[in-house]
Amino acid sequence: MLMRQLEYLLAVAREEHFLRAAQSCGVSQPALSEGIRKLEKELNVPLIRRGNKFEGLTPEGLEVAMWARRILADRDAMHDELAAMRAGVSGQLRIGSIPTASIAVSLLNATFCREHPQARVQVVSDMNNDEVLARLATYEIDAGIAYIQDPLPDRFSVTPLYLERHVLLVGDDQPVGMTVSWTQAASLPLCLLAPHLQGRQRIDAVFAEAGVRPEPRLETDSVASLFAHVKTGFWATILPTAWLHVFGVPQGLRAVPLSEPQRALPVGLVTLSAQPASVLVRAMAEVAATTDLRHLEYAL
Repeated sequence: MLMRQLEYLLAVAREEHFLRAAQSCGVSQPALSEGIRKLEKELNVPLIRRGNKFEGLTPEGLEVAMWARRILADRDAMHDELAAMRAGVSGQLRIGSIPTASIAVSLLNATFCREHPQARVQVVSDMNNDEVLARLATYEIDAGIAYIQDPLPDRFSVTPLYLERHVLLVGDDQPVGMTVSWTQAASLPLCLLAPHLQGRQRIDAVFAEAGVRPEPRLETDSVASLFAHVKTGFWATILPTAWLHVFGVPQGLRAVPLSEPQRALPVGLVTLSAQPASVLVRAMAEVAATTDLRHLEYAL
């Protein structure tokens, strides 16, 4: 079995198209198809449902794809380990993150890249918690930033980072006090993230705990859009305090702490606990363990 054949299979699974898969691997379509046929012959199972076009992987193909990701991840980790022994940490670290942790990811990456100038980082920052864990388990990412609500299965290792808290962002002329309850916030002209987004679902859960259901006047899929609308002075919004460390508190607005109930959700770096961990994962875990991000819990 050649590593290249496993790469062909994963390319087809990713692209769901034989020609695009071949182009991504830098080979002709016949060469890719022949490589997969040889892999099927060696394993003695069909891996791909074939028709006039790609119709998906067979159950056996899905199982082989999972093992292929693990095998190729171990191969890459071995190469990175050997390279680190020669000249320091290098290679590409793939990070998946929940959107609200973008500032935490940037702060960790700044230290990581400064300490390891030969390393590169690829970030996907629009995942929900389940996606982060699922892609870790299938070796599609090397590390994730996620909420740590419940104890995770033993196959995951967690490095705590900070607690996510929420704040009310309003115009200076809004008649609200130094602190605001969630019940009081529900009565304001709110603009919030769209209901399908994880960040909005977190907010709705706290409102539900307070026994109220907000009726936002405006919904959007963009945090930048929230800031733009609140800047007009008409709307108010609720967002994690960490976003203030990205956008700041614009002139004419103020950030008001939310109380009753006060809720905070732990955010942490999640990696696979399987040993040996890759040199890149170990390096990022060390950065996470030694970087103090607790200031993200509070408004500016």
